[in-house]
Parts: sequence; C-alpha cells; structure tokens
Amino acid sequence: MPGEGSSWLTRLRTTLGRTRETLTARVDSLLAGPLDESFFTELEEALIQADVGAAVSAKIAEQLRVTGAGARTPEDLRGALAAIIRDHLGPPGVLRLDPPPAAIVILGVNGSGKTTTIGKLAHRLRSHGRRLILAAADTFRAAAIDQLEVWGERVGAPVIRHQVGADPAAVVFDAAQAAVARRADVLIVDTAGRMHTKVNLMEELKKLDRVLARALPQAPIERLLVLDATTGQNGLAQARAFNEAVGLTGVVLTKLDGTAKGGIVLAVAHELRAPIAFIGTGEGIDDLAPFDPGAFATALLAS
Repeated sequence: MPGEGSSWLTRLRTTLGRTRETLTARVDSLLAGPLDESFFTELEEALIQADVGAAVSAKIAEQLRVTGAGARTPEDLRGALAAIIRDHLGPPGVLRLDPPPAAIVILGVNGSGKTTTIGKLAHRLRSHGRRLILAAADTFRAAAIDQLEVWGERVGAPVIRHQVGADPAAVVFDAAQAAVARRADVLIVDTAGRMHTKVNLMEELKKLDRVLARALPQAPIERLLVLDATTGQNGLAQARAFNEAVGLTGVVLTKLDGTAKGGIVLAVAHELRAPIAFIGTGEGIDDLAPFDPGAFATALLAS
C-alpha cells in the first residue's frame, strides 16, 4: 500500500535533505531565470550531480523543454518537472504474498543494510498480522546468522539455521518445508552478501533460487535487491548482475539519508525496469516505507 500519509512524506523530505540541498537549490536558481538553452543545460548538469545518470538526465531535460513550454510561473515549471520525474520512476513495487507461503529472497552485497532491512520488513509484515519464518541462508558468516536470530527474537519470527559453512540451498529447502508445515504466511530468506563480481557465488545464488522454486512450486517468490544509495552509479553494476542472475522483482534503497545523491533512485528505476519496492528513511525499526513515486518526486523538489 504505497504512500502512508503526511508523516511519511515529512520523513521522506528529511531523508532527502542532503539531495534537496544540492538539487533544489540549483533548480530554484534556474527557475528564477529565463527558460533558455542554458537553463536546460544547467538542469541536466544538476540532475547528473544528484546521481540521476547522464542518459536519464538528458531525457528529463528534453521532456521538460516540451512540456514546460507553456508554464506561466516557476511553480508551473516545478510541477511539470515533478510529473516527468514521477513518470520515469514507474509504478511502485507491490509484494505478492498470496497464496501463502510466499517467499521473499533478500539479495545484496555486504554493508548494504541487507539484514537490517530484513528485520524492518519482518516487523512491518508482523504488524499486519502475517506469520513469518526467517531463513539464515548466509552461512558464510556466523555473525550474519547471529544477527538474523536477534531480529527473529525481536519481531517474533522463528529462524531456520544450519551450521556455519553449510550449503545455503539446504537451509532454504528446510526453511521452505518448515513454512509449509507451520502454515507460515511468508518466508524471508537472508542470502550471503556476495560481491556481484564473484561468478561462483552468483551461480550459488541461482541454485538457491531453483531449490526454492521447486520446494514452493505454487508460491509467489519475490527477489528484492537491497541497494545502498551512497554507492551511486556503482550500485547499478551490482543491480545489473543480480538482475541477470535471478531476475529481480524489486529494489529496496537504503541509506538515502546519508547521501546528497538521492537521484540514484531514478537511475535504478530507469536502468532495471524493476520497481522500487521500499526505501529506508532512517535507522529505526519503522523506517522502511513502501515507495510512492509521486511523493518521492514531490519531496525531491520541495522548497
């Protein structure tokens, strides 16, 4: 259910504060001047500096050249720009959770906020009455298993785990069986924080995905990539590799509050054609919100 009222929009504006300081200041300055060629050139540069990406920035500037031609006031022009940005973001991601047990595979590299995102997502689903099981399929690091168990205790969800070094696919198989036997609504799978350049680890991820599909043949399977917004354009390389390996159904963007380049949201949406499902709006357990393209565009350009 995208969009959660004015409180969410307020938090989003705060989260995007650093991006707005750089992008909105430039836009405000440009809107005060004439709508000439230098306007569109500088707008494109401002978007690139916000990590929107060169290709998308050029398209946005060109579209505004057309749709903004009839703008009578700076606010009209700002509204036209917000509408273009909203269109480029595409529709929001919506989790498919029926029929149960649904599976959500959480992907990403170490340090992206993957396990914390699992905790926040589990808390969110539990608050909506969903029965959960968590699978500790990151068997390479004992700390990852321990961290997931801490989250499991915190949100009231059992964790299926094996010993460190065990086959992640075996963990997933056992967790899927447990989800069926215990009539769980959702199985959330933590995976190893693999670098997208490690071919053998990506092949292992494909194996895990195949095992899950066989174990839960009727279940919807979401494959969400957790992406650290501070990685900027490098994050797109990660996203491409994961998308090629398993086919992403959505992206979760974290740490937007720690970067002045929140435009990476646009770059990701354009590059992958995979919807943005959630964004992290802070460090608290409730600071994970369904992505609302319209609210994002509004918050990004808010004065």
